[in-house]
Amino acid sequence: MPVSRDAIAKAIGEMKGKTDKRKFNQSVELAVRLRELDLKRPEQRINESLELPTAASKTVKVAVIAGGDLAVRARNAGADIVIGREDLDKIARDKKQARKIAQNYDFFVAEAPLMPQVGKSLGQMLGPRGKMPTPIPPTAPIDDVLKRQRRNVRLKMKDQPVIQTKVGTEDMADDVLVQNIQTVISRLESKLEKGAKNIKSVAVKTTMGPLVKVETTQV
Repeated sequence: MPVSRDAIAKAIGEMKGKTDKRKFNQSVELAVRLRELDLKRPEQRINESLELPTAASKTVKVAVIAGGDLAVRARNAGADIVIGREDLDKIARDKKQARKIAQNYDFFVAEAPLMPQVGKSLGQMLGPRGKMPTPIPPTAPIDDVLKRQRRNVRLKMKDQPVIQTKVGTEDMADDVLVQNIQTVISRLESKLEKGAKNIKSVAVKTTMGPLVKVETTQV
């Protein structure tokens, strides 16, 4: 079902109007229900990260796996954790620590030469979560890499044909939220076998607010 910018903007306005003020800045969440998919076919199950025009949250945690100069620059750039080659050796022997790292960090980047070692030590924990690191060269501009990673959200189906993801916070301008939502929908349409026809419904909500449907056009 095609989703227009005006329909998204209208739904956001309605969502904000129905949201009671809380003592915290509520997240804005997008729910896209899909149809005519065979979830037994791996190619029809979506599990990937997507960079939004504007970061959906200020709390996205990025782990950098690197050594040498890149590790130093990553620490100076504010990476949430820097994991070195020697750390990977320890993690490989400690599944509890590997699981904790996989759970506590949202996105991972790794110095390309370390990717085989990452696969051995963390692959079992990161792979099923869709968190395998993005490989980067040792000379990568890590400041820019971190900024882009912090604009990422994860698009993931579980056991139902539904994608739920954070697209912003209630204090964001409507236009910013619209642009983020359009980015998600466009990516889904490009990944789905039948494009917009595979989208059954779209809705938005705040953390504590009611679900508000976005009007869609029949195709």
